[in-house]
Amino acid sequence: MDLFAPPEARLTLRVLAKLLGYPGPELHAHLPELREALQVERALSAARRDELEALIDGLARADAIEAEAAYVELFDRGRATSLHLFEHVHGDSRERGPAMIDLIRTYEAAGLRFGPNELPDHLCVLLEFASTLAPRAAREFLAETAHLLNAVFSALLQRGSPYASALGAVIELAGEKAQAVRIAPDEPIDESWAEPAAFDGCSVKGQSRPGAPQPVQIVRKNPVSQGVHA
Repeated sequence: MDLFAPPEARLTLRVLAKLLGYPGPELHAHLPELREALQVERALSAARRDELEALIDGLARADAIEAEAAYVELFDRGRATSLHLFEHVHGDSRERGPAMIDLIRTYEAAGLRFGPNELPDHLCVLLEFASTLAPRAAREFLAETAHLLNAVFSALLQRGSPYASALGAVIELAGEKAQAVRIAPDEPIDESWAEPAAFDGCSVKGQSRPGAPQPVQIVRKNPVSQGVHA
């Protein structure tokens, strides 16, 4: 018997995936079941389970529209709290695409398939995948993202969000310690991609302020390739 083997956490991982998902009617309908699953499996410390129960209670009491609006404001309108983990690694760089493809291949090798609206780097998807692995493999998989999880955890703590308890639980299941780390001031995604009037469709990154000279890079065009390629 391996005394250091991580606990079975399949149900708990799925509970966390649901709690970190959009708080729509389906989630509200299953909140009692999520609470029961946490208590049955007991993969987390008692203190962490108490925090998650408080989160469940808060979601159960909240006005549905207000809860949904608060979720979007928290997770979809700022980089520091984004649940898309590659956002914290690659941002909008071209490296994000190949990283997504590699992660999809990892999922597909395990027999998982994606719906049309799912992105592989979303934490909820990672948790669902981890729930299909053996306990040790699940812990090792999550541990690879622990530094990113701690950054999101810290950003949620700064905002006083009860969702911080869910990130803390994931970090605990990764065999790591949930702890606050220094994070850069958050810049809303909408602001970082605001479109200046003269350059519609372009990020403002790298441009001077309006009225100042704008840097221009001239690239020689290949006279042979004038067509549009798919």
